[in-house]
Amino acid sequence: MEAVLEVQDLTKSYGGSQALKGLTFSVRQGACFGLLGPNGAGKSTTMKIITGIVEADGGSVRILGKSIKKDGRQVRKFVGYVPQNITLYEKLSARDNLAFFGQMYGLQSKELDFRIDEVLQQIGLFNRQREPVEKFSGGMKRRVNIAVAMLHRPKLLILDEPTVGIDPQSRNHIFELINSLKEEGVTVVYSTHYMEEVEALCDDVAIVDHGDLIAHGSLADVLSRFGHSVVYVESPGFEALVPEVMGGSVSRQGAGWIIDCESPVNTMKGILDLAAARSVEISTMGIRRPSLESVFLSLTGTSLRD
Repeated sequence: MEAVLEVQDLTKSYGGSQALKGLTFSVRQGACFGLLGPNGAGKSTTMKIITGIVEADGGSVRILGKSIKKDGRQVRKFVGYVPQNITLYEKLSARDNLAFFGQMYGLQSKELDFRIDEVLQQIGLFNRQREPVEKFSGGMKRRVNIAVAMLHRPKLLILDEPTVGIDPQSRNHIFELINSLKEEGVTVVYSTHYMEEVEALCDDVAIVDHGDLIAHGSLADVLSRFGHSVVYVESPGFEALVPEVMGGSVSRQGAGWIIDCESPVNTMKGILDLAAARSVEISTMGIRRPSLESVFLSLTGTSLRD
């Protein structure tokens, strides 16, 4: 499928610190693309370069085949950017905020009014459109912020931490919105600290650390290449068996135990045999597929929230 975004050999330094070290990846049309990395990995710098806010020291960015450097004004018409910090006028209503930013995009008159109605419906705030933004919850403000970036019907929507500190209702609205945009063929670049969101929303992912790309591909492929399955066991007497479990390391998780091993099937058989010999009841046992959290930890050695 055609790539909407192509990032090639991006470099960027701030003073003596190199934020990006030849970063290269592509994003296919209609995909939700998760851009992940610890704080300071280079994610925000990458997004700002893609949107033309910051200029790269080297490398190139192409959006729909056009260079952000050579054709910046034209390319920016195809891009919607939602920064991590909310950028709205608190004293203005949701509708007045959208009208102001819509005019900045060049939308006018009936076209602008129609589009404002559309995006207010999409974010679930049509009935609250006349209220000042300062009365909104953090989640509602974020939804308006996303609506601003959608006004000009971008082909590429870039979301930087869109669900930080928001209520469950707003999070669900944002998830539904992203899925509907994907159905319309909009490409989404999604940066977040919440791994479960990436696993729920994203088709493809890139993991960045210290300005380098360390993993890139479909979510399923990245999990398959860099992760491995584990055995999960719940048993009231399993603690007594832990010293005798062979084939992997054992750790507590919630109400049960995780056995990180090379051969989950053989490990399960060994546990069943051991439990039978010691008359220990196994209430739950199964194989759990690798999580994005575990893959991230294995590749970077740090938590995404660090």
